[in-house]
Amino acid sequence: MKRIAILATNGFEESELASPLDAIEKEGWQADIVSLKPGSIKGWKDGNWGKSFNVTLTVEKGLADNYDALVLPGGVMNPDTLRTNENVKKFIRDFFKQHKPVAAICHGPWSLIDADVVEGRTLTSYKSIKKDLENAGANWVDKEVVVDEGLVTSRHPDDLPAFNKKIIEEVKEGKHAQQHA
Repeated sequence: MKRIAILATNGFEESELASPLDAIEKEGWQADIVSLKPGSIKGWKDGNWGKSFNVTLTVEKGLADNYDALVLPGGVMNPDTLRTNENVKKFIRDFFKQHKPVAAICHGPWSLIDADVVEGRTLTSYKSIKKDLENAGANWVDKEVVVDEGLVTSRHPDDLPAFNKKIIEEVKEGKHAQQHA
């Protein structure tokens, strides 16, 4: 059985966690919500706080070795908080070092910038962080979904069907020799 880590904290875009979670579970795979603290995290939906999701384990206890892939939902508050945490950055880098698929949507790639894994990569994101990604050395493109050697990115919730499809496809393909930190 495949096991996927979804890394998030309070303020994630609810649909960008719930939709991939549903797609992963429909494959019969296990999805663990990894966060900064135990308990639950609250999503953001339509300009207000949304549903809460139970945290499976904290990032300090999460090991990339135990997972087949990583998913980074967006929202503004969520990645802005995650990107400053050293354990988060190490967790993300470990997926790249192990050549495993990583998927980030909307503002999710902010965390990838601080983990130093976007230089020379082609990806997309929400348009407001385009310049941040370019300044970090990424090649930013405006497409529904972009796959660069196991790195899957999308722009916003409207892209979720294509994003989820590519997550599943990349996990089935397994490790990507060209995926690098």
